[in-house]
Amino acid sequence: MLVKDKRIAAEGVNTLHKTFDISGHAELQAIRKAQAKLKTNDLSDCSIYASGEPCAMCLTAMYFTGIRKIYYSSSLAEAVANGFEKSEVMTDQNLKQLKDSMIYLPLAGTVDDPVRLWAEGVNK
Repeated sequence: MLVKDKRIAAEGVNTLHKTFDISGHAELQAIRKAQAKLKTNDLSDCSIYASGEPCAMCLTAMYFTGIRKIYYSSSLAEAVANGFEKSEVMTDQNLKQLKDSMIYLPLAGTVDDPVRLWAEGVNK
């Protein structure tokens, strides 16, 4: 649930297992709805309330939307202890391993350099 000015701005529920959409976390659903309703990407004046400790993906979305007041009622450790699959919990070590495994393939100087094309479009 996202709250702005002491009022519910948006709510979300986990649809991950129904829609087979890995981004179907309740926090992301609430963020999407709030952005559409408020017509902004800046949610820095909002607080978010979650039933469980937000994952790295949800925290990243909160970071980029400016949400800094984050409340949750159960930790990842509690979720695992109550049957949540450990394989669904990403640790800092998992993130580091994934980051270390990425391969940089520069396209700079090519006709279809996406960064150059984006910059040209933004600067028009």
